[in-house]
Amino acid sequence: MISIGGVIGTGLFLGTATALKNAGPVGALLAYTFIGSICFCVMVSVGEMISLLPVAGGHIRLAARFVDPSFSFALGWTLWYGWSVLLNIKLIAELSAAATLIDYWQPGVNNAVWVTVCLVVAVGINMFGVGIYGESEFIFCSIKVITIVGLIILGIVLDLGGGPDHDRLGFRYWISPGPFVQYNGISGTTGRVVGWVSATIQAAFSFCGTEVVAITAAEVKNPHRNLPRAIRRVYARILVFYIGSVFIIGLLVPSNDPLLNLDSGNASASPFVIAINRAGIRGLPSVINAAFLTSAWSAASGDLYFASRALYGMAAAGNAPRLFLRTTRSGLPIASVAFCALFTLLAYMTTSASAGEVFTWFANMTATCGLWGWCAIGIMYVRYHAGFKAQMLDKCALPYWSRLQPFAAWWVIFACGITMIFSGFEVFLHGQWSTATFITNYLPIALFPILYSLSKLATRIPLVSPQDMDFVTGSHIEEDPTDLAPENRMQEFWAWLI
Repeated sequence: MISIGGVIGTGLFLGTATALKNAGPVGALLAYTFIGSICFCVMVSVGEMISLLPVAGGHIRLAARFVDPSFSFALGWTLWYGWSVLLNIKLIAELSAAATLIDYWQPGVNNAVWVTVCLVVAVGINMFGVGIYGESEFIFCSIKVITIVGLIILGIVLDLGGGPDHDRLGFRYWISPGPFVQYNGISGTTGRVVGWVSATIQAAFSFCGTEVVAITAAEVKNPHRNLPRAIRRVYARILVFYIGSVFIIGLLVPSNDPLLNLDSGNASASPFVIAINRAGIRGLPSVINAAFLTSAWSAASGDLYFASRALYGMAAAGNAPRLFLRTTRSGLPIASVAFCALFTLLAYMTTSASAGEVFTWFANMTATCGLWGWCAIGIMYVRYHAGFKAQMLDKCALPYWSRLQPFAAWWVIFACGITMIFSGFEVFLHGQWSTATFITNYLPIALFPILYSLSKLATRIPLVSPQDMDFVTGSHIEEDPTDLAPENRMQEFWAWLI
């Protein structure tokens, strides 16, 4: 549930417009498939480690066991930066996008009004504690799942000519304007490759957050059983919710449709809304837009939740000021929530710039930071695998393991590294320089190595030897008898779906 809730957001509902516009239907599909393969390998890697050792703090704490304390320090602060200043700037992107979505109904109203409304909802949910957050997230997630499944089914019907206009589209837009786009008018193969790279960054923004389930591993009932189940469902979610959606919108909307421009300032930029309007279905765009808005609220409150818990976990580990350990009587880390909430005020940037432009800036920064987090998980797994071999442990006894390892972890490291390096390389082409693009793509790349180097210089603690890695502490968890299995096929299907 957390994995789905954290990932399905405006990156899918609204951000796919940028991918389709920049790369074309086939280019966008290949980009999402490429990032989807990385995401799956990330979940396979972190899933094996966290299923065995469901410790508080998740993979951030495990980084100290399998690499060294400096790696854990750098990863913790990078992920906090991702969730609070970038994924909390993703929160800002979600709020900016929410302003874009609401503008569909009330054009011309200052975005500050809508940002304020969304901020009150997102921060308020977090201030009421984990109980309210969990209940609201379940409702929001259910709406997301129903919406995206319904849109995919509707898309198939429209493509086959089942709409009011009875226009059978088929693969029409793959032929004209074509499967790929010449990005920013750059001719030849270079233009198509640059467009594909641009789409991979948007895809990475959409997928970022899938691994956050590892942070809550210590709170999961029967983690040795339930975490492996969640990991095994990841591939279906990726295939259905993301790759399936991108495939459908590529059939329904031409890549040269002017409404795909996020700078248009309203939710008509959503490929799904464009497709519904093109088919002549009245009234439904407003219903879909309302569902998109709940998605933005959900993603925003989720980003704030994980940012505050990451900050609290780092304070507990001694990697952040002890001030952030302050909690209410109910256990709410009030100081961490309040501090992380301060960064949401940056969402008011949408009052001085186009909401679509701000969304694109923050999406680029979030994607780069998220890719660093994935790359770190790959490095952790390679070290974890070396420790397993050195201590001659039996993988068949693990709660979860994959035959793809360690190749999956190496693929994560290689693919994330290449994607980060080329994330903004179009600025180096003749006449394509953009300071904003360069900063938003490359500034976050330097954060992790700088933090790691500074911590290493301060502590001078060597890498953990494979023979000394701890695979025991935290691995023994008693089963919770209240965690009941599904009683019928409907419950089994719903459990699989979410």
